[in-house]
Amino acid sequence: MLVNDTIAAIATGMGNAGVGIIRISGKNAVEVASKVFRPANEEKKIESMKSYTAAFGQVYDGDKELDEGILLLMRAPHTYTCEDVCELQCHGGMVVLRNVLAAVIKNGARLAEPGEFTKRAFLNGRIDLSQAESVMDLISAKNDFAVKSSLMQLRGDLKNQIIDMREQILYNVAFIESALDDPEHYSLDGYPQKLQTIVDKLGDNVDKLLQTFDNGRILKEGIKTVIVGKPNAGKSSLLNMFLGENRAIVTDIAGTTRDTLEEVVNINGIILNIVDTAGIRDTEDIVEKMGVDKALEFASQADLILYVIDGSVPLDDNDKQIISEIKGKNVIAIMNKNDLQTVVDKMWITCELGCDIVELSASTGDGKEKLYNLLNDKFFSGELEYNDQLYITNARHKEELMKTRESLLKVRESIDMGMEEDFFSIDLMDAYEHLGLIIGETNRDDLADKIFEEFCMGK
Repeated sequence: MLVNDTIAAIATGMGNAGVGIIRISGKNAVEVASKVFRPANEEKKIESMKSYTAAFGQVYDGDKELDEGILLLMRAPHTYTCEDVCELQCHGGMVVLRNVLAAVIKNGARLAEPGEFTKRAFLNGRIDLSQAESVMDLISAKNDFAVKSSLMQLRGDLKNQIIDMREQILYNVAFIESALDDPEHYSLDGYPQKLQTIVDKLGDNVDKLLQTFDNGRILKEGIKTVIVGKPNAGKSSLLNMFLGENRAIVTDIAGTTRDTLEEVVNINGIILNIVDTAGIRDTEDIVEKMGVDKALEFASQADLILYVIDGSVPLDDNDKQIISEIKGKNVIAIMNKNDLQTVVDKMWITCELGCDIVELSASTGDGKEKLYNLLNDKFFSGELEYNDQLYITNARHKEELMKTRESLLKVRESIDMGMEEDFFSIDLMDAYEHLGLIIGETNRDDLADKIFEEFCMGK
């Protein structure tokens, strides 16, 4: 990538809208904009415009008028990319935007790569790698928690914690190296015990961040939820109840659902990634058996299993098979068809699975609020509230934090074994490097390239 050239892209969504924005960034951004944009006030010169000012006018490709709109000019270094940035705010039709972008590229810019504007902000030191990742998380956020979590990382909350830990590590490595090189002026007497306290505190900080990952991932990405049960228990009716529409086919014929059906629902701010599966039973039908096997596979990987039971008929061997497969997992048992007489022993199910039971009618929706409240209680200890705790939601961050913890444990082991101080430095520097990978304080250009490949165009 040429970081000194000028780039441009459509910065708004790829669909018709009232307004669309072409973003231009680079050392020649103002020059390029002046070639395609003519202010309505002919005395106004784009080159002499002050930063954070706008002009109304027309966009041209040579002598051909393409659109009318507004030019917003922002001068380096106080811009998103720390470069000169011009934004052409045009009408939001895709034909219009493509024509304007083509004119901009014809006059000296090149098409930006996915995430290149944010990558330049990173390379120019405006943000670190964790903040860059939070930009994409913010764009793809599915709920209020994901928005708030991304904003916390974007403002640098994680970066500040990482920098503080790295500074502590670097100070102690420098002290050890100085003491080994100049023992007359720097004494290591009693230092291992002092370092042990520091390492333990650093380890606690890392553990606190790691402990937020599971909840953070669930809140950000959604709960992997699988609906299981024997045929005709009401699994598809339950999915339709969640969605508020007849998305899944419901019949009295056993084995109607043979493949999985996946949907995303938002319940009081909780995202459920729901998979409706084939009814689990012994069957000679090859296609249905494949569906049963897939249902069991999804259940083994789920964050939450909704076990649907037809409360109007006794449990049979199919129910017992399901219970044996899901025992020990995170399960909510749903006693369906509560509008009919219940003949199932709820206490036996509770003893076997050790799970909560909710009685409802999936076909009418009666009792669904009890299920929704239980979801809140089960995952968030009551009504969902977003506190100011920093959550780790990125799997890459988790991996580096785990490696950091391993390196700190090695330092602690070396101290306990009474090893020489230079052994401490090796593992401390490993921890320092792994923390650095989180915020991009490394020479790993391939890491940054991989991350920005996942970004959308124009950002």
